[in-house]
This record gives sequence, structure tokens and C-alpha cells, in this order.
Amino acid sequence: MALLRTREQGTCVARKTFLVRLRISPFYLAAPKSPFSPTSVCSDNRRRPKMFARLSAQRLNEIRTAFRRTPQASRSFSTALNYHIDSPDNNPDLPWEFNDTNKEKVKEILSFYPSNYKQSAVIPLLDLAQQQNGGWLPVSAMNAVAKVIEVAPIRVFEVATFYTMFNRTKVGKYHLLVCGTTPCMIRGSRGIEEAILKHLGVKRNEVTKDGLFSVGEMECMGCCVNAPMMTVADYSNGSEGYKYNYYEDLTPKRAVEIVEAFRKGEKPQRGTQNPGRINCGPEGGNTTLLGEPKAPPCRDLDACSAE
Repeated sequence: MALLRTREQGTCVARKTFLVRLRISPFYLAAPKSPFSPTSVCSDNRRRPKMFARLSAQRLNEIRTAFRRTPQASRSFSTALNYHIDSPDNNPDLPWEFNDTNKEKVKEILSFYPSNYKQSAVIPLLDLAQQQNGGWLPVSAMNAVAKVIEVAPIRVFEVATFYTMFNRTKVGKYHLLVCGTTPCMIRGSRGIEEAILKHLGVKRNEVTKDGLFSVGEMECMGCCVNAPMMTVADYSNGSEGYKYNYYEDLTPKRAVEIVEAFRKGEKPQRGTQNPGRINCGPEGGNTTLLGEPKAPPCRDLDACSAE
């Protein structure tokens, strides 16, 4: 804990900053504004360290209690604060390792990198761990990845907390991500999200009671011509049957139909949901480039030279 002292109109002001490290987890928990009065800490220099230590401990307990009372589902998956608090289903003491099939995949992934650059494999290994674990990354899985690539756990935590593709809380077997970028929003993605949430009876980033579905937001999926769209991360069969498919040209009604198809165990046709389009082509068919395009006149170099 460090003290920073300033003076305002002759009054001693003290502020504190502290970094909380929970067990061996190096996720950082930033403390909110200090709860004590600026004028209450200027009395006795000898008592000040003990007072700050007591207030810091008290504030930490308040923060921990507040987070523990908050339902896990109400926290955002990938956009959660970069902190970790141990829970019965997510703590470093829980055993976790890659299964036999994925151990072979780990070897294959590592073979793509020089032996002295194993850490470069952190993203594909975290992705594999997330697939095996049903769509989310517990601390013990991140520790396992750190052990494989021989780095300190903090190096893995830095990646897992930065990229939104990694979920650090539980998701449904079918994780629905509706695009929230401008083109899709203009084309009605908010209405699609609202229809799905209302149909499932959950809020964004909550998991349905049967554990089948969760709904989140995703940034641009790179197919704006087919807006609005969503992607479905299918964790129903673990890493062996993992799929990540786009569903485009959606309407609220069609989005709900796709959800119900997954509930029945069906696999809806991915891609455009507009029967009048083929892939990214215009509705009704092409109006240009209807025949075989002619080759450029300069393609025959010998003929060009003769001319």
C-alpha cells in the first residue's frame, strides 16, 4: 500500500492505492474511491500506517462480499472486469488437464513453433482448452496452458483477459453471439437480440436454466453485406464436435427458429437465411458478370510482343 500526500488549502490529504492479489491468482482488482475522509488521516503520523492497513482490509472485505453476492450470470462473459475471485467451481486447486485426444493436438500445435518460442502457442492452446471445457476457461485450465508453454501463469492470464473470444464464466452449450457493429445494428440486430432474449427468458450474458443457451454480443463478423447476423459457438460435443458458424440475413422470427432447431438437436443450415440469395449474391440473382469473363488482352505475351 502506498500513500500519496498532497496539500489543499493547508489540509493534509492522503489517498491510497493498493493492488490485491488473491491466493496465487495474479488477476488485478482495482479498489474504488477510498471511503475515508481526507481530514481524518492527518492526526498522528505514528498511527497512520495501522489505520490505513485496517481501512484497506475493511475495504477489501467489502469488495469481496459485494462480488460474492452478485450472481455469476450477471457478469459479462468476455467483457468482465479483469479480476478473479475463487469459487467452488473456479479456483487453482481444482485439477484440470488436456484429455488424451487433445494432448495429441497440443503436440501438433506446438510443432508449428520453434522450441524456444512455445509461448507463441498460447492463443490456440487456450482456444483448445476452452473447447474441451464447454466454452469457458477456469483458472486451472489457464494454469495448465502456462505449464505446457513453460511461462508464468500471469502471461497466460494477460492473454485470456484481453481477447474477447475467451470466456471466463460459464456459457451455454450453444453460445449465441449477435453482431452489434453499425451495419448490423442499422439492419435490425438489436431487434434480433431482443427476440432471442425474450424467447429464452434470460438477459444478455445469462445462461438458460437447462444450460443449453447463452446470449452475448460480438463485434464485426466481416460479412456486412449479409447483415444482420449472429454466430453460434457449438460446444455441445466438446472439442471433437466444436463448430463456429455464422447465420446471416436474419429476421427476429428466423433467429428464434434457429434457436429452437438447436434445442431439438438439429443443425440449421449456416450462411444466408434469405432463400432469394446465394451466399453474398444479390437477391434475385446476379445482374452482371452473367457469362464467362474474357481474359485480359495482354495475357498472351507472345501476341503482345508481335504487335
